[in-house]
Amino acid sequence: MATYLNAPSGRFGTPTNAKKYTISTWIKPAVEGNDTNNFFNYNYGSGKQAISIQIRNNDQTLRINQYVPGTDTYDIRTNKVFRDPSAWYHIVIKYDSTQSTASDRVKIYVNGENQTSLAASSYPGQNVDSFIADTPNNNKGINIGGQWDGSGNASANSYFLGYMAQFIYTDGYAYDASTFGSTNANSIWVPNSSPSVTYGTNGFKLDFAGTGTTANASGFGADTSGNNNHFTATAVGTDANTKDSPQNNFCTMNSVAINKFNQPGLSRGNLSIFDTNNGNWRIAGATHGFTSGKWYWETKYSGANSLMVGIADVNNYIFSRTYATGGDAYPGRYSGSQSFGYRNNGTIYHNGNTTSGKTSWDNNGDFLGIALDMDNKALYAHVNGTYVDSGNPTSGASRTGSLFNFTPTHFVTPAFAVSAAGYNGGYVNFGNPITDGGITNNNSDANGYGKFQYAVPSGYYAICSKNLGTYG
Repeated sequence: MATYLNAPSGRFGTPTNAKKYTISTWIKPAVEGNDTNNFFNYNYGSGKQAISIQIRNNDQTLRINQYVPGTDTYDIRTNKVFRDPSAWYHIVIKYDSTQSTASDRVKIYVNGENQTSLAASSYPGQNVDSFIADTPNNNKGINIGGQWDGSGNASANSYFLGYMAQFIYTDGYAYDASTFGSTNANSIWVPNSSPSVTYGTNGFKLDFAGTGTTANASGFGADTSGNNNHFTATAVGTDANTKDSPQNNFCTMNSVAINKFNQPGLSRGNLSIFDTNNGNWRIAGATHGFTSGKWYWETKYSGANSLMVGIADVNNYIFSRTYATGGDAYPGRYSGSQSFGYRNNGTIYHNGNTTSGKTSWDNNGDFLGIALDMDNKALYAHVNGTYVDSGNPTSGASRTGSLFNFTPTHFVTPAFAVSAAGYNGGYVNFGNPITDGGITNNNSDANGYGKFQYAVPSGYYAICSKNLGTYG
């Protein structure tokens, strides 16, 4: 079950002004395939009116609609798609039905840009009230991260799959995107740390910084606007407050850069990999790549299966070649490729060749750590903290104990492959671990970024946007 938040509508008072509201949030989508990736839903009750904001499964566009039985009060959908699992998107919905021009009554901003190219544009009539935070005779109300079904229960196929940061709702006040974000010196849209807004009676600000499921000031769904419109949390786990954020975007596995017929299963924010077809090797790359710098990440083995970790040139045909259905794909399979794979049984793959007898990491809970030196073109690996072949990641140009010496001609990305007799696989940690990824220690790099089980070698860094901007 995915994490979602609920604030029953009875918790709110009479809206400040039902003709105006603003929603501002940051999202980083993960895997596609959910029925409707809802990140906001308000439900008046079974068979009654509702409002939802979602990333549609069939085309990955953003849709907002307000529904009353038999019709949509308004229905607006972007032509812009949201398919990039490496990107944070800032989404602002500005609702002001007092405007005389129909297209001014609902505006969708993405990363500060007003979306005027629309696939659907049915606007509300002038002075039409919004249903958000109304006071119906039920306790369903607002759901963030999911959707209520026709019976008023959380819908298992409609959870939002991805990351979310800072969710703001203003009741009775309509703001442009510039209130919540701005363009920095590198022409990147970034959050304003303290947006100046009036929240109104039913407004709220969720920073997802707390813990626990209870609707109070210390919970995961705590409202920090001052209104105390706190949310109850479901399926939070023990580490829902991730380090991945719009200010520092961490690497994940890439649900797009995968072989057409050899797609592994990805879940848990694209940090868990499993086999979907019981048998053949299936490969996925990562969202971040590099030509320079020194980088560190870990993978935890989590079941009786075959798991492989390594690197691949992003132009490598392992990712793009059209295999026959059921064919194998893994890093290091083909000659002439700048890719390398380290299997959990201790076998190494490179250029179509294999080298056996290296340290295995096939006990449930074992960690394989990768230290990749792009500057000296060397790769080192440790198993549960002990480097294989007495490798020394800090040896520099001498490349002492390097398992793989290479001369890549393109960007290199971490690569992962799985072949399982079931759905077990592994958990990947680039410094932003998932709840059950087995991280019991708190090791970070020299810049203080990341959370790892084992010490990060001196001079190596977690794969995140702040480090890539400096070293990559």
